[in-house]
Amino acid sequence: MKAVICEQFGLPETLVLKEVPSPTIDANQVLISVVTAAVNFPDALIIQNKYQFKPTLPFAPGGEIAGRVIAVGKDVSHVQPGDRVVALCGWGGFAEQVSVNANRVFKIPNTINWQIAASTLYNYGTSYHALKDRGQLQPGQTILILGAAGGVGLAAVELAKKMGAIVIAAASNQEKLNICLKKGADFTINYSTEDLREYIKTITAEKGVDLVYDPVGGAMAEPALRSLAWKGRYLVVGFATGTIPSLPFNLALLKGASVVGVFWGAFTEKEPALSMQNLRVLVQMISRGDIQQEIYKVYDLNNASQAIRDLMDRKVMGKAIIQVKEEIENPSIDAQDQIIVKETTVHKMQAVELPVSFLNKSALLKAIGTSLGTSNWLSVDQTMITDFANATLDKQWVHIDPQKAAKLLPDGKTIAHGYLSMSLVSQFLYQMIHIEGVNSFLNYGINKARFINPVQCGDQIRLHASISTAELQDNGSIKLFINCNMEIKGKNKPAYVAEIISLIF
Repeated sequence: MKAVICEQFGLPETLVLKEVPSPTIDANQVLISVVTAAVNFPDALIIQNKYQFKPTLPFAPGGEIAGRVIAVGKDVSHVQPGDRVVALCGWGGFAEQVSVNANRVFKIPNTINWQIAASTLYNYGTSYHALKDRGQLQPGQTILILGAAGGVGLAAVELAKKMGAIVIAAASNQEKLNICLKKGADFTINYSTEDLREYIKTITAEKGVDLVYDPVGGAMAEPALRSLAWKGRYLVVGFATGTIPSLPFNLALLKGASVVGVFWGAFTEKEPALSMQNLRVLVQMISRGDIQQEIYKVYDLNNASQAIRDLMDRKVMGKAIIQVKEEIENPSIDAQDQIIVKETTVHKMQAVELPVSFLNKSALLKAIGTSLGTSNWLSVDQTMITDFANATLDKQWVHIDPQKAAKLLPDGKTIAHGYLSMSLVSQFLYQMIHIEGVNSFLNYGINKARFINPVQCGDQIRLHASISTAELQDNGSIKLFINCNMEIKGKNKPAYVAEIISLIF
């Protein structure tokens, strides 16, 4: 196979394209035929031996790819040959094939094209973890995003707006700032021509910002730190300028502020359950079109070194993509395959249904009796079952002991806790319904719940749902009653039926 190889540490120009043996996989790995790969700042660092993870020479850079599964190890159950997937491989992705640990491979629906698939999880994964887990960003808070036109910066702009924040985007020229405005920034600062600190004082009426998101370091770090409000948080995401700033930490003391490190790669390794939860949310957001990466330019494998060079020279606005091979996307859809649901068009695309979209709360109140359709299939694997048992402290052997289950249970498989099936309803509903202008959609209660058929390890489940009624509350929220039926693939009886009560604010 062809691969872009780093034979000696150095700049992008030292990389070579050559024939190398195809990778092998072990029991917990997946072999993937790479269609597209994204270019990220760690790719520039890893080839110079400046990154936290240090692979042995020779190796191919490229930590984020999309492609089709060729083969899986014997212990892998959540994907199978032929599946479309994205993978966070760390390195090895600038090649025609790559082997990846199974817990870093995620199945994607046919509705996500290859370039968006390959270019989204790394940047959005970093930014979502930064804003949600490390920054604790809340609706109405103000965030300053430095390097806002870069890959992680634009992701932070888009996600912060989805989370209800007031976004100040800072970049080095107006062309970059125009992209930030397109992604939803409320204010922009050109720090080549404008005084960052003074402009923030004007925007915030002297209060300062609640959060600083800094993936660049360098000269803007200190004025950004000085611009924090009382109890503000400064997120250290990276150092794209190449300069690690020396900050006057007496400012953190005076402001009661926190300086918080964001190392997404280590987070995915040390907290895999939370990382997986975050990534599932992002895949759902991508599927619904809530977030979409800005593609700067598409390079071929021969020009991968130029793509890294353009990134290092800060020419890239959004994401640079390596097109490793061409693959035909979904075939065109005939008019007869379209379904009209309450003035919203969705398409049959190889059994994947897009979410029903209600434009606002008023439309939702008129949608009683409307079907929300059917979610995508979800495979229930042992990791999911075990994580739920650990979280609930309910470690009955029927859930977490495959060896004992193989001997003593009728079908020889562990069984998912019934409450795990119930908890997955919220994930399915998040795929299926999209309401504009809503700050929060949370499960409030359950009526008429019945656990009918056990879900075994390896089963595939999906949700059928419809709105039974909706009630407008005094505070302007809507109490939504949703009939849910959870299907098990290949079985006549459902796993779970219930009427779910959700509150929409």
